[in-house]
Amino acid sequence: MPGDADTHLPDALLPAAMAVKAESLGVLKATMPAATAFVLAVLAGAFIALGAVFATTVATGAAGEVPWGLARLASGLAFSLGLILVVVGGAELFTGNTLIVMAWLGGRVQTPQVLRSWAVVYAGNIVGALGTAALVWAAGWHKFAGGAVGETLVASARLKLDFGFGQAIALGVLCNALVCLAVWLSFSARSTADRILSVMLPIACFVAAGFEHCVADWFVLPLAAAITGEAAVGDLNLVDILVRNILPVTIGNLIGGVGLVGGVYWFVYLRNRPT
Repeated sequence: MPGDADTHLPDALLPAAMAVKAESLGVLKATMPAATAFVLAVLAGAFIALGAVFATTVATGAAGEVPWGLARLASGLAFSLGLILVVVGGAELFTGNTLIVMAWLGGRVQTPQVLRSWAVVYAGNIVGALGTAALVWAAGWHKFAGGAVGETLVASARLKLDFGFGQAIALGVLCNALVCLAVWLSFSARSTADRILSVMLPIACFVAAGFEHCVADWFVLPLAAAITGEAAVGDLNLVDILVRNILPVTIGNLIGGVGLVGGVYWFVYLRNRPT
């Protein structure tokens, strides 16, 4: 009968099943060969950088022409491309991989495996982000729109370096809570469209709100430093980038992913699960 086929469509996974899936994926990620994890992490760093390229391009010229909130929303939706590519295309992103803690808390993986995985993936993400920054620099992307694209990126970088250490940590916590919630929601998905839709709004929220993502900052800040060096409009040095932003944001991202998402969902759904 017409419509009968609809009753056989697979339902999205419910949270308890999502937690089991997250734990199993955590085991796979923590035990993945280092070379494989590194290459996939390079891809993820590049994907997040491309999301930042898209978001910056969309934001260029919006100041004074579009209400601030709507401009931020547009940038956030554009930036969600990065995590969509990671989730759908298959890549290893440090911030999302903080959910490996669910497998660790359940005793499925050991501490050295988790730390090794995070270190390899973080290093790969840096390489991917910096490599993409070098490529868009060589392409002269920052000179588009009469240099307005580069000015937009530099303005964003300066805001990132104005945060206090504690504020940067808090912004990193909020960011990765949303990133990990996006990844968590994608565990419920039964189709590519499900994955894309589950990722978009949490990512758009963190970007629109101005929260901080360490991998994105590995793209934005070094590229902004190169732009200011060429245009002689400022000095964003390596110490500023590492101490005033990357370090506290990375700490915050760890706290947000491990403590506010992975740890909470493990406690709710997996702590009493037989090993």
